[in-house]
Amino acid sequence: MTPIYSNGYCVNFLEDAYTKLADFIADYTPSKLFILVDTNTHISCLPILLAKISSDVSFEIIEIKAGEAHKNIETCISVWNRLTDLGADRKSVMINLGGGVVTDLGGFVASTFKRGIKFVNIPTTLLSMVDASVGGKTGVDLGVLKNQVGLFSNPEMVLIDYDYLKTVSEREIRSGLAEVIKYGLTYDAKVWNEIKNMPQIDTESISNLIYRSIEIKNEVVTEDPKESGIRKVLNFGHTLGHAIESYFLESVNKQHLTHGEAIAIGMVTEAYISEKLLQFPNAILQDIKNTILSIYGKVEIEEEDFEGIINLLKHDKKNVSGQVNFVLLTALEKFKLDCKVPNTLIIEALSFYTN
Repeated sequence: MTPIYSNGYCVNFLEDAYTKLADFIADYTPSKLFILVDTNTHISCLPILLAKISSDVSFEIIEIKAGEAHKNIETCISVWNRLTDLGADRKSVMINLGGGVVTDLGGFVASTFKRGIKFVNIPTTLLSMVDASVGGKTGVDLGVLKNQVGLFSNPEMVLIDYDYLKTVSEREIRSGLAEVIKYGLTYDAKVWNEIKNMPQIDTESISNLIYRSIEIKNEVVTEDPKESGIRKVLNFGHTLGHAIESYFLESVNKQHLTHGEAIAIGMVTEAYISEKLLQFPNAILQDIKNTILSIYGKVEIEEEDFEGIINLLKHDKKNVSGQVNFVLLTALEKFKLDCKVPNTLIIEALSFYTN
């Protein structure tokens, strides 16, 4: 499978990826090699990696707790301390083996330890393959506020191996599919149509969509590395989606949502806002809602939740001078950036999803 070249690094696929990793380790000769895992990938994914790399390579394992709740500065401090205790220096290398939490946090830890050590990302979930694999974003959450602390920093390489998808649940596959849907709605309608007509969602049926999704994201971030323009399109569904995700994360009476489940709600609501403000076709809006509900089901959002969700919007990273900015659609593959939306319309959109 042809590698995808990004800004200063390469996304490699399948067996060729491990050859490229071995070549990098041989050429760079790191003083120490670390593999960052979480409690899940330590058990399910590390054996896959170890079976595919040379037995001559020595490394140290650093484990963090799994889950978005642990994507914070406290976890970073524990990893920095562990690196220090294990004698890491500026020629050390860290391999981040896991989903978006591991690759985001691991990239941030590596990029700031001793002012930066090299790192390699091996995403193990669909979400991290199609979203976190390219773009150079690293970071952690601040309380329930998503990705408030971080920086742009590119890995040395990214390895994509579909075998890791066999280790994740169907729910996690659906979570990652939300980002693929986003690419289809905003950038490539063929992707959207393929998802709509897919008889079942499994790793075999979506493997070609993974490659196309990485291509799309790479095209966008190569043109706009620091999100000053077109890269903002990748935030479709994420403005309200992140607020909903954070609200459910901090609510004691709500079951936590996966990132993709929240973004799916965000895409329905933001498509509704698009129809009201930009004449996005109603037929496509209904199609989006029906397709997303068929994949994810309906999450119970009560009217009394609306104010709390709206209050969280003010913390969105894309805000400028306190103004919330949305990415909205005018049609499939056509979008408008930096749209202002009144709270009354946001409430309408939430009501549209729930009814």
